[in-house]
Amino acid sequence: MDAVTYVVDPALDEQLEAALVALWVAVTNAGGAVGFVPPVTTGDVAPHVAPLFARLRSGPDRLVVAVQDQVPVGMATLELRPGELFAHWAWVKRVQVHPDLQGRGVGSRLTLALHDVAREAGLEQLFITVRGGTGVERVYERLGYRKVATLPRVIRLSADDYRDEHHLLYDLTPHPSGAPGPSLE
Repeated sequence: MDAVTYVVDPALDEQLEAALVALWVAVTNAGGAVGFVPPVTTGDVAPHVAPLFARLRSGPDRLVVAVQDQVPVGMATLELRPGELFAHWAWVKRVQVHPDLQGRGVGSRLTLALHDVAREAGLEQLFITVRGGTGVERVYERLGYRKVATLPRVIRLSADDYRDEHHLLYDLTPHPSGAPGPSLE
């Protein structure tokens, strides 16, 4: 089995899009908090991610794909906001790793690769939201994110399962000590 490599802004063709949709289905069906409630099929996911692919192809957003044995095994995106008022920050979105590789640092390395992309783009801050009840916020806190808000019960998975949404912030600018936040390099 080959090592995982991280590809920034790969060319989005039909083959890669299909592989990313298949990844999304696998992550969702394994219980991942990536926008759907399991079980899902390709037919459920593909129409909802088509706008994401369009934004990535048109250029405002950025994509990092984790690849192993020439197969996408993870992905993460930066969603940039238009306008001068928001040009200094972006959302980290759609961080997901194939269930077979979870717990091996692939998600952390994807996130760090996005940090490097964001720094190169001159961004100062990154935001991410995570579903409560998963413990994922602790992963981001270990990477240097800090929780800035919690919206209680705004995610409804079923009639009797509501979750909080945690908002976390990462500062890409040097800290007072002069040291930048974690980097992939």
